[in-house]
Amino acid sequence: MGITGSIIVYVMIWWIIFFSVLPIGIRSNKEVFKERIGGMDPGAPKNPQIRKKFLITTLITSIIFAVIYYLVDIDLLNLREFLK
Repeated sequence: MGITGSIIVYVMIWWIIFFSVLPIGIRSNKEVFKERIGGMDPGAPKNPQIRKKFLITTLITSIIFAVIYYLVDIDLLNLREFLK
């Protein structure tokens, strides 16, 4: 796998994992504020912890990417063989 393919695979896996991790641990403002506050969406999260989720996503993605890269490197995951 070349550098361009590796970057594309890593970014695709990163975004999939990020959107999977994003809703974990979210508490909405609707639970905290019972009255209506102007200019604030009641479904918006109180504290989204984006930095923590970026780190978790990067760690999970790195592990998954390492496994995929290893499988491609030893020719166990070869899509060219399936396309013949």
